[in-house]
Amino acid sequence: MVDPSGNAPKPPRSRFRLKLKTYIFIALMVVLNPISNILLKKGMDQVGPMVSWAPSRVVQFFVHAFSVGAIWLAIACLLGFFVSYLLVLSWADYTFVQPSAALSNGLTAVLALLILHEFISPVRWLGIACICGGVFFVGRTHPQAGMQL
Repeated sequence: MVDPSGNAPKPPRSRFRLKLKTYIFIALMVVLNPISNILLKKGMDQVGPMVSWAPSRVVQFFVHAFSVGAIWLAIACLLGFFVSYLLVLSWADYTFVQPSAALSNGLTAVLALLILHEFISPVRWLGIACICGGVFFVGRTHPQAGMQL
């Protein structure tokens, strides 16, 4: 039997391994993205606002921003997220990966509440619940539309 792409089907063991890798790297994406966002916010709270667009002040602002440890940790997490994203996109459908990665919105809200002590209105929680519900439906499909298990 040939799949729609014209390739011979993968054996069940390799399909399982590919599906497992996909879920592991999506989990990494879901964790690393919110952590990087929280670290960026904490770092930028230390830096403060950019008050002037004068070239010397802009340079001073970025030099200060890149001297904060939380910013560098955020960049490392963003790099990990990006590498995971690239890998997952290389073996799974975009229409599976992107909605699945949206689960990070829920974790971002929880981290913002717990670490940044931000207020999250009930309407935002409802929106986040809708997004996570959609992730549940997408997650019940196979990562590759043409491959059936």
